[in-house]
Amino acid sequence: MALGSKNRSGRRSSTSSGSYASTITMLLFIALSAFGLYILTSSSVRSQESSVTRTTNALSRSSTNTKQRDPPVFDDNPGDLPDDAIKADNNEQHQQPIVEEQPKQDIQISEESNETVEKQEDVATEINMNQEQSQEQTSEVENRENPEQNQQETEAEKRENTQQNESEGETKENTQQETEAESGESAEQEQHDSQVVNVEKAQQDATTEETQPEIQEVTNEETTSTQSDNQESQQSENESGSNQETQTQQDASTNSEGSTGDLILGGTGDQNGIPKESKESKQAWSTQADQSDNQKERRKGDGVESKDVSMYGYSWELCNVTAGADYIPCLDNEKALKIIHNTGHYEHRERHCPEEGPTCLVPMPEGYKQTIEWPQSRDKIWYHNVPHTKLAEVKGHQNWVKVTGEFLTFPGGGTQFIHGALHYIDFIQKSVPNIAWGKRTRVILDVGCGVASFGGYLFERDVLAMSFAPKDEHEAQVQFALERGIPAISAVMGTQRLPFPSRVFDMVHCARCRVPWHIEGGALLLELNRVLRPGGYFVWSATPVYQKLPEDVEIWKAMSALTISMCWELFTIKKDKLNSVGAAIYRKPMTNDCYEQRKHNKPPMCKNDDDANAAWYVPLQACMHRVPVDVAERGAQWPQEWPVRAHTPPYWLNSSQKGIYGRPAPDDFSADYEHWKRVVTKSYMSGLGISWSNVRNVMDMRAVYGGFAAALKDLKVWVMNVVNVDSPDTLPIIYERGLFGIYHDWCESFSTYPRTYDLLHADHLFSKLKKRCKLEPVIAEVDRIVRPGGKFIVRDDASIIGEVENMLKSLHWEIHLAFSKDQDGILSAQKTEWRPVTYSSSS
Repeated sequence: MALGSKNRSGRRSSTSSGSYASTITMLLFIALSAFGLYILTSSSVRSQESSVTRTTNALSRSSTNTKQRDPPVFDDNPGDLPDDAIKADNNEQHQQPIVEEQPKQDIQISEESNETVEKQEDVATEINMNQEQSQEQTSEVENRENPEQNQQETEAEKRENTQQNESEGETKENTQQETEAESGESAEQEQHDSQVVNVEKAQQDATTEETQPEIQEVTNEETTSTQSDNQESQQSENESGSNQETQTQQDASTNSEGSTGDLILGGTGDQNGIPKESKESKQAWSTQADQSDNQKERRKGDGVESKDVSMYGYSWELCNVTAGADYIPCLDNEKALKIIHNTGHYEHRERHCPEEGPTCLVPMPEGYKQTIEWPQSRDKIWYHNVPHTKLAEVKGHQNWVKVTGEFLTFPGGGTQFIHGALHYIDFIQKSVPNIAWGKRTRVILDVGCGVASFGGYLFERDVLAMSFAPKDEHEAQVQFALERGIPAISAVMGTQRLPFPSRVFDMVHCARCRVPWHIEGGALLLELNRVLRPGGYFVWSATPVYQKLPEDVEIWKAMSALTISMCWELFTIKKDKLNSVGAAIYRKPMTNDCYEQRKHNKPPMCKNDDDANAAWYVPLQACMHRVPVDVAERGAQWPQEWPVRAHTPPYWLNSSQKGIYGRPAPDDFSADYEHWKRVVTKSYMSGLGISWSNVRNVMDMRAVYGGFAAALKDLKVWVMNVVNVDSPDTLPIIYERGLFGIYHDWCESFSTYPRTYDLLHADHLFSKLKKRCKLEPVIAEVDRIVRPGGKFIVRDDASIIGEVENMLKSLHWEIHLAFSKDQDGILSAQKTEWRPVTYSSSS
């Protein structure tokens, strides 16, 4: 080293102006280098501290502030949701406050910074720094203190440095290696110091134990250099800002080990839960598709296509159809209707669905307003929501509907009960006390319902009425009913069976319905016999019962002969003096004795291989099915009284049969009910941004046992339970527990008017549906059915949740919650009034 030092000194003497000047320059250089390192080190510490603070705050805003605990299975706890994952109806968002630095942290940083500077000064006095790098650092410091003087000194040092670089080539490489080693030691020290600071800060912040390691991991990566600190912290802030706009699936995955996912998604495991359908259920349960011989062959398809890719990959146009704002694709299929030449059996009012599900959107009626809440909606609705006056003109004198200013009002009357539905309902109860509204009689079918005032007032007696009528036979009658908050579907008794199981309705009612029950072997009345429970009543309130006109007398004779041959007992005939009408009440037999004693086999008994439950696109059969006689068979006994039947497994569910989720069927039923009670109570009621006071018409798009509807039974809502034709046929169970529903294939349109439901619920529907048809038409159907301001809850595979979320965003729906954990996810969204401005070329 001495020899090397002497040689370097000799070379400098031969090229320098003097050793004295060189010594002064070197001392000045060392002093300035030490001062520059001090400034840079302090700046680096402050930059690291600022980066840690920004990163910690960004993580605090995007992470969930919950305590880790073992969640109860199936619980949905809204309190455990991420703060930015939920939007209330007013779209308010809450963010975590930024925690200010504490004085203790400043002291700690200052002390550690001084130690680092002292160590670097000692090292600087022992080695020669790389000249080019050192002069750049020195220049930076001097320029900040005295720009003019430092500029002159820098030029002189550059000339000297040029000469020195030629003679110090070999020394430069060694010095650079030593400098890099020193920098590595300094980086390690700074990284350790930053960790100490970060741990203390994380303890003072209101973050969870789960969040703390994430903060440390990020800060460890950021302390490598000042430049990378700034870049990474800026990136972290940008990511945090975008996550606050909507809670994404990636956000939720960071909490996959916490309790939030279990609560929101309904729990994991199968101790008390019902995660997914078991494979055995596909073999143990028949489907409506299996049972229906004439099941329409469904198109296959996967993925979603769109003509014009928008921001979210989808593009929408308005439906260019004659029906306009009242468009029902399967009932307004003009192409199919043009080739129907025979309308004597109402074929033109039956379902004729397009080959491809439409992806256009139904326009809004001009002047549409937010639907009036129940129970006020039973008496009045906004005129512009259903701007049809024909019924008011034709039936106004019968108190069906009247135009009153900007409202359509409903006095509660009907053709057979001009003076009010409640009086008429009590009249039926007095005629047959055994009917026992709301106890023995819970679910009824109302044929030719009109505006459904009968069903609307039955809610006061704790009775559900499935009301139906053909579309446009009386203008918008079913649409009026749904706008009022009364259950109804657009359907007709024509050439096909009704989409219900056999032996499920406690009563069938027909008030002044002009249905020719007696013609063609009584096929239409025999269809009511199929869906009526053994021991159930048929209430026929029509003019042939109490009038003596020749036509009425003829119909009465034909009906009397038909009902006798069907073994229906004429229980009573009563006359309502107030309304000047009468009602004949028949009762279906509970045994097969009468069938066996008939002298003539007319109408005939159905063949043994005729499945009474087959109802999806199955032609009507003018025959009767035998009454079950085995005490363990469905229909042999009357269900328990309401509301006990809502949560009691049906007596005919056999423990030897596996349920949908793999347990014995009765246990499966009970577990399903407990599951949905917890989900509804702990999540749906307060955790999804839904104001339930605005909810009246609800549809469960994949109902299974009807547990979701049963969990809502104490609210002022009604639920249309839909059992898919390719799913296990559990619809009889739903009716047995005092609820109602319908068979349907979601690859087709539903038989309801647009804007008629306040909330749709889809539990693991789309992942199954995607195997058979495209999802884009189904989402367009959801948009058609839901009212503006209505809600949509989806529970499904995480990948499906993302796909549905993108489609809803492209429809301008507001996303209240998008959450996923492992493979499952949940989505809550709200429909807006947005409509596209262009019409499709064809619909």
